[in-house]
Amino acid sequence: MQVTERSAAATARRAQVLEATIDVVAEDGFAKASFARICERAGLSSTRLISYHFAGKAELVAALVEHVVAGIGDHVGALVMAAETPGERLRAYIEGVVGYADTHRAPMSALLQVVMSGAWGDGRPAPSDVSHLERILADGQRSGAMREFDTHVMASTIQRAVEAVPFQLEADADLDCTAYAAELVELFDRATRADQ
Repeated sequence: MQVTERSAAATARRAQVLEATIDVVAEDGFAKASFARICERAGLSSTRLISYHFAGKAELVAALVEHVVAGIGDHVGALVMAAETPGERLRAYIEGVVGYADTHRAPMSALLQVVMSGAWGDGRPAPSDVSHLERILADGQRSGAMREFDTHVMASTIQRAVEAVPFQLEADADLDCTAYAAELVELFDRATRADQ
């Protein structure tokens, strides 16, 4: 077996473990996400196959958070980059995060359970950075399209609103996420635009 084949197999196995971890955390909760349960879910013969790729549960959790946050970032980032004005970028961000939460329920649930359990810590920054939203809002203010307000407070409020969607979906699996996103867009458009 060549090195590239081994590397591809290792990458595939690592991805298999991550997906099984996401499913177990989403379905059973973070507290029950043991290596044994993840191994069973992934269809692996031994927990050593997990330990080969991840030094321990902390490293596996870090990889899970990184994987889910990267997925959100790729999806939402593409939508935001395609928008032309600050208002359109804000709309794209809100619709993108809500849409991602709707179509990627297990990863979003797993991410929230990890963060809520306190397992994401050790001095690492929280995965919900708002600097990207602050830049959108500051651009809107500079262009005159948005009124003056504290961009950090507004960005934090927007972020918390979109982060609530997975909780809403837990309570109501049939939630109309398109309508939910439209309400948030309208709410924050009214809260930020200059021509009141």
